[in-house]
Amino acid sequence: MGLKFAALFLALLPFSTAKSASQTIHELKKGTAPDLSRRHHISKRDVDPSTLYPEHNLSVPIDHFHNESIYEPHSSGTFNLRYWFDGSYYKEGGPVIVLESGEDTGTDRLPYLQKGILHQLAEATNGIGVVLEHRYYGTSFPTPDLSTENLRFLTTQQALADTAYFAQNVMFEGLEDKNLTAPNTAYIAYGGSYAGAFVAFLRTTYPDVYFGNIILCFGFSGKGLTINTGSISSSGVTKAIVDFWAYYEPVREYGPPDCILATQKLTNIVDNVLIGKHNTQLTNELKTAFGLEDVEYDDDFANVLSYGIGGWQGRNWDPAVNHPSFSQYCGNLTSNTTLYPTSANATSTVKKLIAAGGYGNQSSVLITQMLNFIGYVNTTFVVPCEEEGETLDECATTHNKTFYELDDITQTWRSWPYQYCSQWGFLQTGSGVPADQLPLISRTITLDYEEIICRDAFNITTRPAIDVINAYGGYDVAYNRLAFIDGEDDPWRGATPHAPEAKNRTSSTDQPFILIADAVHHWDENGLFPNETTADLPPAPVADTQKDEIAFVKAWMAEWAAGNY
Repeated sequence: MGLKFAALFLALLPFSTAKSASQTIHELKKGTAPDLSRRHHISKRDVDPSTLYPEHNLSVPIDHFHNESIYEPHSSGTFNLRYWFDGSYYKEGGPVIVLESGEDTGTDRLPYLQKGILHQLAEATNGIGVVLEHRYYGTSFPTPDLSTENLRFLTTQQALADTAYFAQNVMFEGLEDKNLTAPNTAYIAYGGSYAGAFVAFLRTTYPDVYFGNIILCFGFSGKGLTINTGSISSSGVTKAIVDFWAYYEPVREYGPPDCILATQKLTNIVDNVLIGKHNTQLTNELKTAFGLEDVEYDDDFANVLSYGIGGWQGRNWDPAVNHPSFSQYCGNLTSNTTLYPTSANATSTVKKLIAAGGYGNQSSVLITQMLNFIGYVNTTFVVPCEEEGETLDECATTHNKTFYELDDITQTWRSWPYQYCSQWGFLQTGSGVPADQLPLISRTITLDYEEIICRDAFNITTRPAIDVINAYGGYDVAYNRLAFIDGEDDPWRGATPHAPEAKNRTSSTDQPFILIADAVHHWDENGLFPNETTADLPPAPVADTQKDEIAFVKAWMAEWAAGNY
């Protein structure tokens, strides 16, 4: 699947989307989705799914673990856990298929109930499709505020118990005459990314509640009660890692070579100035060349420069879902001509910076690339920031203790950072890249930089307790009727059971293990209406995987019908 680059700089998109860089305070205020989450934007061609599926709530315990000291003081209260469902395909004996929404509002997952994998599985199995919101996201908040003390109930352990409780206690409107709770009805979970790991753990933690799970950079699993019929984990990040510098390894390996090499060299030039020279005047010249002279901190400046290469994760096979920022970035960086007339005015400065960065003998090529890089940053970051009436430092900074201390219920940005600061990690650095390898993002992006939010927002001064998460199995998590679906080119692949470091597995109907060729982040999750499909859409690897998912879930349900569980 070849990448087509777009060098049309006027079509470039604002800086606040489709990137993996550390989130700035400007983005947190705007509610930009976190790295793991790929929001499915509703196409103009679609009916808004929120008008098709009314929301419902189930009262669940705030604290499922009164014997665990980490949740002290304990709570005997309850809160509303939000969900949506489609029962239009349900027939007696069909399963309940729960898509765990993960670290995002559940409304962003509704398109999958409309025409994605959730819809396909429900239709194929005569089941009920459900989107279930995760505690502390969307409207499913157990506490009146998001203070660090009240975030103590935000753990994967508590959320897994919510999902089991849901399966054991839900009553679907219009189907009240039927017993659709586990273990009387087969429950199958699906998730992608964090939610993919989540459903893997659901299957191994509550196997008697969830009959089977599918993991796609999401995850599900179960152990304990026999309620989980199965789980599908798509791009499921089952291995918690503190310094996840390897996030960029699939980009380096599968990205277009000319763009990757240009990014490495330009990043090295920036680092050789910022880290190697310790020259205030030269650093100011570098920032000024990019139009970012007002950005106070060098690491914030370097973080902004990483936005383009970070767009890799936003790629998707469906043009309506695909974010074009990566192809536009590479199209600009690898053009043989200077695309921005105003950038050409900086030619002499750029030549000086390239020489200072140790690449003077390659300036004939790098000058054009750096001028286009400057133009790209100006178009996608500087101009949009100024149009919003913010200073460049306000748009770029991650340093603001006063903001981080805000913890009222409207500060919903706090949820995912609390999870990764306390237990999950996945801090994406440039400093962790081996010394003999040129990184794709600056080495000024360190663990200390990534942990600013941990210290200032939650007073967490120790590294994430990843052992708590990895106790679920890490790369080796496995169970019958637990499927792992991953993308070959996914930047999160290094945290999934398909990581190069993980043991190789043989795929089977009972334990599917599928790597989608050329795919990025949970590409099997979204879908098309029948009248939207073409010879090339979905691409064959995605279409074949979705057919495989339907086939093995139907095989699981045959086992259920035969009482083999």
